[in-house]
Amino acid sequence: MTTEPQPDDELAALETETSRPGVRLELLGTDELIAAQLACDRGVSDAVEAAADQIAAALETVVDRLRSGGRMLYLGAGTPGRLAVLDAAECVPTFGVGTETVDALIAGGDTALTRAVEGAEDDGDGGADDVRNAAVGGNDVVVGISASGRTPYVLGAVAAAHAAGATTVGITNNAGSRLAAAVDHPIETLTGPEFVTGSTRLKAGTAQKRVLNMLSTIAMIQLGKVHGTLMVDVVATNEKLRVRSMRIVTEATGAETEQASRALTDAGGNAKTAIAAILLQIPAADAAARLAASAGQLGRVLEES
Repeated sequence: MTTEPQPDDELAALETETSRPGVRLELLGTDELIAAQLACDRGVSDAVEAAADQIAAALETVVDRLRSGGRMLYLGAGTPGRLAVLDAAECVPTFGVGTETVDALIAGGDTALTRAVEGAEDDGDGGADDVRNAAVGGNDVVVGISASGRTPYVLGAVAAAHAAGATTVGITNNAGSRLAAAVDHPIETLTGPEFVTGSTRLKAGTAQKRVLNMLSTIAMIQLGKVHGTLMVDVVATNEKLRVRSMRIVTEATGAETEQASRALTDAGGNAKTAIAAILLQIPAADAAARLAASAGQLGRVLEES
């Protein structure tokens, strides 16, 4: 026997679920649709900017926990979960940090990265179990992401994170949500009605990714993973990144390609160590030791020498 879906007044009242009156997208041509979607998307930047103070408050805690050896663990269902996994994965080649520093959970597991997993987002117990299985503790920051702010998987995970003593952050696209009320640091990016009603992979998802970009990037900058604008802890896992490592070293030091190549080889491919070795005119091993003593802060090592 099939159960008919019941009206959900709470869901229907959300701004991200609201239709834009009088809009008939199917009557528009390609150029008109492009212009219309661009116009609809213009409010995303304003929505993220309006949450800047909330993002800053969350970042203070994130940086503090990461400096203390904790993790930042993202989690979400559907689009938010996929964005979470994407941002966490990119921290490895960009900043040289692994899952012990930034990691992500998605409702339904790896299968949900490429296809919907039936009922996964509605499983609050599953979210709690995933957090417990990830061994979340008091030194970690758990970042739950939900456009509606009411996804059971995310709410269950956040509750379990609180019980484990972790600090919690909630990224949502609706005001006054359950997620915002449940976390230590709510981040509300109020993106409003979507271009296609209820398709929160659009404006809401764009805003979520922009917030994740800031949480990971600014935290890594403050942890010394960037010098100037250069990603000096890049992990050269392919030819493009090997070329980028060389360019980073030459740009930071003014060294010729041959010297930079030697320095990178001596440093085991670590651009930050190679830069310190060249600028301080010391062996790579000594440069690595000085960086270790300064918690990887290249600027500090250069200033102190």
